[in-house]
Amino acid sequence: MIPSAGFTTRMIAIVDYQMSNLFSVKNALDFLQIESEITFDPTRIAAADGMILPGVGAFPEAMRHLQELDLVQPIIDFIKAGKPFMGICLGFQLLFSESEEFGVTRGLNVIQGKVKCLAGCGSIRVVPHVGWNSIEKTQFTGSEAENNPLSCVRDKAFMYFVHSFYVEPIDPLNVMSMTTYEDFSFCSSVFQENIFACQFHPEKSGPAGLKLLNGYFSKLGGKHSGI
Repeated sequence: MIPSAGFTTRMIAIVDYQMSNLFSVKNALDFLQIESEITFDPTRIAAADGMILPGVGAFPEAMRHLQELDLVQPIIDFIKAGKPFMGICLGFQLLFSESEEFGVTRGLNVIQGKVKCLAGCGSIRVVPHVGWNSIEKTQFTGSEAENNPLSCVRDKAFMYFVHSFYVEPIDPLNVMSMTTYEDFSFCSSVFQENIFACQFHPEKSGPAGLKLLNGYFSKLGGKHSGI
């Protein structure tokens, strides 16, 4: 059993933009006894101590929903405030400058880089990439990476993936892990200041994913039990 982070007064906002894997994320945080709230209220988002931007679906539709719900600026303001932020799957991709999915769509541009299609990369024949795959920590994921989010999971841990697109960050120093699908290696997680984001689903990745969630948000304080 995964020890809980033991939060009693801190709150994580899970951003609801009407196309997210909200309840799997909420259930994982509930299991860890990390207080959280599913919300699209900018006031509640601003008041939160941490944020998770989840997501499943198409990049253009996601950006349209964020814009229609007036969530773009609250998300950017939250990140600028320096509080712990996690992007998951589509929520990871939305942080980048643009995506080529169904034409070019501008993203949140919080992390410089592009979102590209897996189809046609290397000798990939099957898209989407679905199932368990390992994450290989990069040279920047060692002790020199302050507050390294992946320090709580072993190298080449298996995580659960469901995606047809991958990110290509401009700055290699942002890349925390790589994953190989068939013969193509892609960035599976990034870390930039107070942002950790990943292509895989930690909330669906068993003990390793729960360790990652627990460890990353332990920086909010409270009694945290080591794993």
